[in-house]
Amino acid sequence: MGLIPLFAVEVIDQELLDSMPEFTARATWLLVNRPHLAKLVARWEEPGRNTRHLVGLLRRQRLTKLLTRMLDEAEFLSEYGIRAMSRYHLEHPYVFSTEEADFSVSYVPGEAESSMFGGNSNWRGPIWFPINYLIIESLQRFHSYYGDALQVEYPTGSGNMLNLNDVAIALAERLSKLLLKGPDGRRPAFGDSDLLQTDPHFKDYLLFHEYFHGEDGHGLGANHQTGWTGLIVRLLQKRATSTVPDTKQKVDSSASEALLATPLQSQ
Repeated sequence: MGLIPLFAVEVIDQELLDSMPEFTARATWLLVNRPHLAKLVARWEEPGRNTRHLVGLLRRQRLTKLLTRMLDEAEFLSEYGIRAMSRYHLEHPYVFSTEEADFSVSYVPGEAESSMFGGNSNWRGPIWFPINYLIIESLQRFHSYYGDALQVEYPTGSGNMLNLNDVAIALAERLSKLLLKGPDGRRPAFGDSDLLQTDPHFKDYLLFHEYFHGEDGHGLGANHQTGWTGLIVRLLQKRATSTVPDTKQKVDSSASEALLATPLQSQ
């Protein structure tokens, strides 16, 4: 839940504001007459890149602190995307104490090990595609305001500084690896299933798993979750011509093009 404030962001061009004088006047009135509310909205009054205005809950300092945690491979950043819960809680479970009992929750990379918090109806650690997609979109919006003026360490502790659009591209690359064949010819989403990995009748029919294991990326839950895991297609469309910041090399588009042409299985 600590990552969700990232989603509350919009960037508005000055040209659009000029075309909506009533809206602009009301926004200005709010800034002047409700300062205790206006101070919660980041950078509204300060034009950024290309005279754009930022409307969001996270000011620059809060944003960079949040991304420091999110892009830490010891916490939220997995090889295959952003985990729904920090890996920190693997060894440091969160404990809520009452007079009657103590309740704890720890990082579980795959299926839930307890029904206490709803079992597998809640995601407590695995990689969930819609959250990752919204994170990528939000980072791109922030970049459209800050441009290269704001750079963060990716991954945290690496010394490698990237702007927010490059971070978004790098995260999209990690998500894409779930379904693309790796150097060994195997797709992480298919896990250790030899049938799905090697059988000619199955290996090229892809599934839309509900969520993915937080460590090795194999698919979990329902395998027909086209409502959100189908967003992979949007990422792959952009991937063919993107530069992956991890390597600063052009992506081999053949893998993406082959996947886009592959039958997508819905059961």
